[in-house]
Amino acid sequence: MTDYPETAAMAVVARGIAQKGPWGQVYGPLDLDIPMGGLTVLRAEPGPGRTALQMTIAGRMKAKTGRLDVLGRTSARAIFKVASLAGVAALDDVYASVRVVDLLTEKMRWDAPWYRLIRRSTEQDLERICRPVFGDLPLPDLTAYVEELSELDGLLLRVALANTRRLPLLVVGNIDQVSSDDDQRILISRLAELGTGQTVVTTTVNRIDPALGYRALIDVPSMLPRETFHAPAGADSEGEI
Repeated sequence: MTDYPETAAMAVVARGIAQKGPWGQVYGPLDLDIPMGGLTVLRAEPGPGRTALQMTIAGRMKAKTGRLDVLGRTSARAIFKVASLAGVAALDDVYASVRVVDLLTEKMRWDAPWYRLIRRSTEQDLERICRPVFGDLPLPDLTAYVEELSELDGLLLRVALANTRRLPLLVVGNIDQVSSDDDQRILISRLAELGTGQTVVTTTVNRIDPALGYRALIDVPSMLPRETFHAPAGADSEGEI
């Protein structure tokens, strides 16, 4: 399912992309058209295929077959330079015993030229890095440990850390890792807001309320349970976020 005009400019165009692993097919072959700007939600079943697809779109993995164009770039190395990736297990996980101030300081040092001395992050740094992602939500305390943050705040913090350079494409893990329905709605709204200045892509296995402001909702049939993908039009909205 798509809900954007056929004439819309595309940020991602994939034709027949597929990935294989030691134990067989991971995903694909898939065709995808993700519009430029706004938030696009891919409805896909959780698992290594969904993760690998996001890594491919963000230039962290090369498809084994097919053609992929992301913002005019076709090689994984070139795509990597215009895409940020956040909220993906084993790629940007943070230790629960680490404090927010340490994460911010580390990211600032990583982003800075090697010759620049970066001191410990301050409240001003917290505001600069996190406010665009958190919006009107309260920012986490600098002295808080990651394990003390809610699921929503923890994921928003990971997005903020990944998005310091505001690259044209932002790929965000999956919204299902936030278990509260209310918090998921807030998360989708925040990602949609980021989509006013970037192309944002995330995933879920659930239905999404159109009122939350996403640009496109795309079913990935080969990554959806049969009973989910073939749900008849007009079915009840049980499970809708």
